[in-house]
Amino acid sequence: MLEKRNDIRNVAIIAHVDHGKTTLVDALLHQNGVFRENQEVEDRVMDSNAIERERGITILSKNTAISYKNHKINIVDTPGHADFGGEVERVLKMVDGVVLIVDAFEGPMPQTKFVLGKAMELDLPVVVCVNKIDRPEARPDEVVDMVLELLMDLGASDEQIDCPFVFASARSGYASLDPKVQGTDMQPLLDTVIEHIPAPEGDPEAPMQMLISTIDYNDFVGRIGVGKVSNGVIKVNQQVVLCNHHDKDKLIKTKISKLYTYNGLKRVEVNEATIGDIVAVSGIPEIHIGDTICAPEQVEAIPFQKISDPTIAMYFMVNDSPLAGQEGKYITSRHIRERLFRELNTDVSLRVEETDTADCFKVSGRGELHLSVLIENMRREGYEFAVSKAEVLYKTDERGKKLEPMEIAYIDVPDEFTGTVIQKLTQRKGELAGMSPMNGGTTRLEFNIPSRGLIGYRNEFMTDTKGNGILNTSFDGYGPFKGELTYRPTGSLIAFEAGEAITYGLYNAQERGTLFIGPGTKVYSGMVIGQSPKTEDIEINVCKTKKLTNTRSSSADEALRLVPPKVMSLEQCMDFIDTDELLEVTPESLRIRKKILDPLLRKRASFRK
Repeated sequence: MLEKRNDIRNVAIIAHVDHGKTTLVDALLHQNGVFRENQEVEDRVMDSNAIERERGITILSKNTAISYKNHKINIVDTPGHADFGGEVERVLKMVDGVVLIVDAFEGPMPQTKFVLGKAMELDLPVVVCVNKIDRPEARPDEVVDMVLELLMDLGASDEQIDCPFVFASARSGYASLDPKVQGTDMQPLLDTVIEHIPAPEGDPEAPMQMLISTIDYNDFVGRIGVGKVSNGVIKVNQQVVLCNHHDKDKLIKTKISKLYTYNGLKRVEVNEATIGDIVAVSGIPEIHIGDTICAPEQVEAIPFQKISDPTIAMYFMVNDSPLAGQEGKYITSRHIRERLFRELNTDVSLRVEETDTADCFKVSGRGELHLSVLIENMRREGYEFAVSKAEVLYKTDERGKKLEPMEIAYIDVPDEFTGTVIQKLTQRKGELAGMSPMNGGTTRLEFNIPSRGLIGYRNEFMTDTKGNGILNTSFDGYGPFKGELTYRPTGSLIAFEAGEAITYGLYNAQERGTLFIGPGTKVYSGMVIGQSPKTEDIEINVCKTKKLTNTRSSSADEALRLVPPKVMSLEQCMDFIDTDELLEVTPESLRIRKKILDPLLRKRASFRK
């Protein structure tokens, strides 16, 4: 018989990137006494991964729990970036409702629509939290109307449209039910969650059933499955069967060796858990996301939605440049293969395929950011490898027509730059779908554009708008192929010989374009050392020294002044490389190089093209 667990609420926090999800969880943990009075706590404590902390974004969904008025509230903090949408999709199966956070100035953004749409598909009740209410330009009343319009656009039911609104400043740690009244703490939000998010339901007497929604990995205990107990009671040392809704052949008999629940930021070991509890299970090496753990007497898999397919792919390969193996710890194809397949343990949106050659792997993901985070993680772990230009994954329809992934790009930009942005995106096969003025002299542009038209555009966009533009994109399905596209109108400056870059050689080279390297940098023939303003590549000898003569003049020996080189980040390098180039990634360096290093063979290949 179905029962409700009234002492538990399971809720996910969803929002567009940078609307304050992780900061809100911080405020709830602080006010709940999770930390000691004198304990030093970093901001955004849930972003535990080094890259998350540096970039100020959430990449992996995290679990935490707080106690409030005799209720245990399990909270899942989710990512806001479209590239990590797979994380959001699967976590929603674990909760009974969502808190949707919306910025009090920006209002609903593309990713708000995406995550809210996923919650609507699962028919989850929504509590809307209008955050950053203390911003000087906040406009809460307008934002409430915008959220209601969005709910209607997404086909929400009457109950979902009647959702409660709470107004908060996560950074200042207060919430209120009235935007004009400043609250004192987060209590109004917690009261609203307990009142409007339903208690989990299940049959405690039925055979045990639990769907795995997240996988954690730990070097000591291996894979850890996290999920919600749907029916029955799960106990330590219990014999169970692992099965999967999409893989009927998967039936593995195993045993629960350890069981944990969440309390604050800690995992607490327990002996048993029942319906509605979010628990972590260790000791099952074959466990995957989407698997169901069930009692042997009734093996029945819980349905689990298919994660959306990747839209973009890159080739990861063994580094074979003349400087290979000097800086990395793991450099062989076996190391790279092992690491990529290990990533599949925790990342459901990623695909790794082997190619015709043992030294090269095709890695597909949800976007450039998704793949760049993987590259950065591998680099920090001591891996050395090379990657190709990101390419989109095409499909064909029933009539054999080529289809490509399309995106909707929402761009908020100061009025003076709208002309440049429209011109650039039109060149990249974008179509302007809407244009509306906003507060403070900015305009919102809406473009339908192929995904490949956005590859390599973000850095150019930042330069064109002097850092004042905001670009958000959302995947919009597949559409007809829009025709060929040139990624980069300019050529590269290429090193002519191997050696060390010398000031004299660089001084002569800087007149030919923008340099990426300074004196003392090791170079090799075929390595890209800068950007040429012309369309063709230019080969330059930067190792050239000045010929010494016995004549001296007062001006000849004046110090040669070099323009500081343009130092590019990993994303900028990924954006810059062209289809005939590779990015060499080591723990210490990022080098761009031509795929074919030999100048003669490179010329022949370009003629054949």
